[in-house]
Amino acid sequence: MPGANLLATLWQFLATCECLVNKRPNICDPLRLISWNVNGLRAILTKGFFNFLEESAADVICLQEIKVRPDQVADLQWPSGWHLFWNAAQRPGYAGTLLLTRSLPLLVTTGIEVPEHDREGRVISAEFPHFYLVNVYTPNSGRLLARLDYRIREWTPAFINHLLRLGRKKPVIFCGDMNVAHQEIDLARPRQNIRNAGFTLEEREAFSKILNAGFLDTFREFYSEGGHYSWWSYQNSARVRNIGWRIDYFCVAPALRSALQSAFIWPQIAGSDHCPVGIELKYQ
Repeated sequence: MPGANLLATLWQFLATCECLVNKRPNICDPLRLISWNVNGLRAILTKGFFNFLEESAADVICLQEIKVRPDQVADLQWPSGWHLFWNAAQRPGYAGTLLLTRSLPLLVTTGIEVPEHDREGRVISAEFPHFYLVNVYTPNSGRLLARLDYRIREWTPAFINHLLRLGRKKPVIFCGDMNVAHQEIDLARPRQNIRNAGFTLEEREAFSKILNAGFLDTFREFYSEGGHYSWWSYQNSARVRNIGWRIDYFCVAPALRSALQSAFIWPQIAGSDHCPVGIELKYQ
């Protein structure tokens, strides 16, 4: 499709110009993508979040559980050089996602085209020249697993369909709080949590279905050992003791594996019960 190639070339040219204007790294440098469940945007803003924006050297940042509508923070002076795309939940103070990107995407959409799933602001999808990026905050099964059936039977199939629909056009990256520790290696105490939300057999199998639809868990492409977590309970000094769970992910289509340079978790970054996770991509 010559038109699509021309559009991608134009986007790269504009992105290069934007890099020069904003003193960003050259377009040939690795593209750094970061995901972070901030457990309340207004709370994280009081804990140095704007400093993190700059110090992270990120090109794209995906936030989950922002718990705020854009009009509630309309008076904020965001650092220059960022484009913001919101998907707030209808319920006040609940869920929600936010995408921040240095360069304008080709297209941004919210939701997964299923009204009953799109009231909680859980998905933002952005099209870039080489891929789609999907920022997702997966529903938590909750206490007593009250939403487990909804999550497994309704949400997961609809989310997979969304990824596959995008994937028919170009490779897909999805990232965010998936609310599941996929394997025993992904949490510090698997035996004690077998029927707890986030480590039920049903949730783990559902995540396997997502990966089997055509995705790689990027962190496991580089690290095979345990002890790497992205969420810790606020109780019993769990973070200090590293009694945690890896429930935040970046997953990519196999077509993007050759561009994948690194995957990382930043447990040293405080401010939320989650920490940032990310990847770097570089195209030859």
